[in-house]
Amino acid sequence: MLGKPYDLFNYGVISLTLSAILPKLRPPTCQDGQVCQEANTGQLAILYISLLLTGIGSGGIRPCVVTYGADQFDETDEKQKAYTWKFFNWYYFCVGTSTLVAVTVIVYIQDYIGWGWGLGVPSISMAISIVAFVFGYPLYRNMDPSGSPFTRLVQVCVAAYKKRNLPMVSDAKMLYENEELDASISVAGRLLHTEQMKFLDKAAIVTQEDYASSQSKPNLWRLNTVHRVEELKSLLRMGPIWASGILLFTAYVQRNTFSLQQANTMNRHLKIVPNPSRFHVGLHLRLHAGHYSLL
Repeated sequence: MLGKPYDLFNYGVISLTLSAILPKLRPPTCQDGQVCQEANTGQLAILYISLLLTGIGSGGIRPCVVTYGADQFDETDEKQKAYTWKFFNWYYFCVGTSTLVAVTVIVYIQDYIGWGWGLGVPSISMAISIVAFVFGYPLYRNMDPSGSPFTRLVQVCVAAYKKRNLPMVSDAKMLYENEELDASISVAGRLLHTEQMKFLDKAAIVTQEDYASSQSKPNLWRLNTVHRVEELKSLLRMGPIWASGILLFTAYVQRNTFSLQQANTMNRHLKIVPNPSRFHVGLHLRLHAGHYSLL
């Protein structure tokens, strides 16, 4: 599950690091008083592809790491259930700490030492994490794959559409249930029927045609269990919550990008001019770009 996102992220970070180290993959360093040479098409292509791979890989790693970590604990065990909350606390604490280090220490290295080390340090850290992940793999609690969740969602939509003209059952207990079929996707418990979005419940109505098929494993493109229908309902209920955060996080991510770019174009020297009439000592400081992302 984590292999492909890790690979994409590693390829992106490594290629970014190489583009900062190898002279042929980047334009020459700007000299004082001279116009900086622009990057050619090949150099820009490597940069954009590296950023694309890094973005896709990072987007695949982050949600998988959280769910994979939560799978290590048995929710039916009260003691392990308490450990789940500790895991999430430590996980987000580490995420916040790493973000703080990224916008301060790493930016300082990029600003004063060079982009080679600035990108090399995250690459080395990622390599160490992969080694730790591989060596710890035998200790992990691995869940058996149960198919793509997106396929299940589409199956519910298709089944509900095919049965759109059927009258709704009077009792929700008449809707299709199959504990054996849902065993692999309901480890933490099955979802109960809810009254909202009843048009999706038609995907769980059993017809004569469904009876003619095998009862142990029905045609999921025509008949779905209540648990699978409720999965889709839960996702749809989360839609407004997810949508409300789009503008927030769109503005939030700019803090760690444009603020650094803006800081690099500013005069970051702070100078306190001494008062000639008093015995004051002048103070001359230079803030690095990472400070501006914390303001």
